[in-house]
Amino acid sequence: MPHMRTEIDRVAEKARRVKSEKFTSLAHHITPELLKENLKKIPKRSGVGIDNQSVEEARKEFEKWSPEMIQSIHRKGYKPPPVRRAYIPKIGKKEMRPIALPTTKDKVLQKSTADVLNAIYEQDFLECSFGGRPNRSAHQAIATLNTVISTKKVSWIYEADLKNYFGSLDHKRVLEFMMHRVKDPRIITLIRRWLKAGVMEDGKYQSIEEGTPQGGPISVLISNVYLHYTLDLWVEKVVKPRMRGEIYLVRYIDDFVVCFQYRSDAIRFQKVLKKRLAKFSLEIEPSKTRLIEFGRYAEKWRKSRGKKVETFYFLGLTWYCSKNRNGNYKVGMKTEKQRLRRSHSKMKMLLKKIRHFKLRDQKEAINRVLRGHYRYYGVGGNSKSLNDVYFKTLKTWRKTLSSRSQKGNLKWDKFNKILETFPLERPKIYIPYKRIESLARL
Repeated sequence: MPHMRTEIDRVAEKARRVKSEKFTSLAHHITPELLKENLKKIPKRSGVGIDNQSVEEARKEFEKWSPEMIQSIHRKGYKPPPVRRAYIPKIGKKEMRPIALPTTKDKVLQKSTADVLNAIYEQDFLECSFGGRPNRSAHQAIATLNTVISTKKVSWIYEADLKNYFGSLDHKRVLEFMMHRVKDPRIITLIRRWLKAGVMEDGKYQSIEEGTPQGGPISVLISNVYLHYTLDLWVEKVVKPRMRGEIYLVRYIDDFVVCFQYRSDAIRFQKVLKKRLAKFSLEIEPSKTRLIEFGRYAEKWRKSRGKKVETFYFLGLTWYCSKNRNGNYKVGMKTEKQRLRRSHSKMKMLLKKIRHFKLRDQKEAINRVLRGHYRYYGVGGNSKSLNDVYFKTLKTWRKTLSSRSQKGNLKWDKFNKILETFPLERPKIYIPYKRIESLARL
């Protein structure tokens, strides 16, 4: 395993040292050891693909299928099976979001290929991009945007989202972008076939002529490469030198925020952005895109005119202008209302499902969900929203326990005794303001 990592590290070092290098031999880095390492990382309860093979079954049969997979890659004979389409709820909406579920074996190969390619592209990707990248989290994106707004000359925020991004990627452009750095025909063949693998839904096969199904490990890498060339480099090399004032981009996969010093720059950017995206078969989602006046300068100016400072949304948080204990400006963050509603709805469904379980088992299941919520939304200044989730969970649990009996409501004094024995996780700020500042990457 150390030898395998050393080889991939050498690829990364070469990519870092020679920015014009085009790698012609990469497939030999996809080894049985790398496949096995990534198979271990897949959770046992992961959704199955069209072959219905579980992670546990794939692990038991690893010695049988892995040599054949490696050989098929080198002779360019590997043909990925279609992905199985499933649906998950969209936040705050009735319609569902389609996701792709590759087979377990294909998922392992996708992840292993992404590991090799990440060694190259991590040397090229800019500091403004987050999401789907090693060691770069949503919290780092949040921290970076917070620092930009708090410390730079920012008065205008352009909040943007791309319409059906994963379903709009131009396959020809994807391969062109990949071949800026990758010339190994075996890897390019893999990418092309993953793009064209198609989808199985309700037993029917659907071919794909554009886009990449959202859900597979390789689709995240492809999406980052696509926007690296389409948006990130363009903003850095073309847009910034032409702006009158300061401009900063923070992107998390297909969600991005652009900060401006001057409104005139923001207006110009909006106009040219639409043309730029159209060249690559992309377009802005109008309902999730807007330009607002925001920041410490905007707050003073709007208040002097008797206007309220607007808010914007990014990565599940509502961003607003606030003050710290010393009365100085700071950026406030709280859980977005739609996310709160989704959390309450998710907890209701869970409690209804487990209401006849033992109290200890119920407590453990509830606490798993609460911990996950606190770990993501537990940022400095968001205590009120966290407390809202906690207390609504208490009320819902009491109401659910009351429904187990025909005797009526469970009294609060009895419920409090239950909580003494089976306590629920209390809200916790995992990322205070000081740590937010330390996470920032500028």
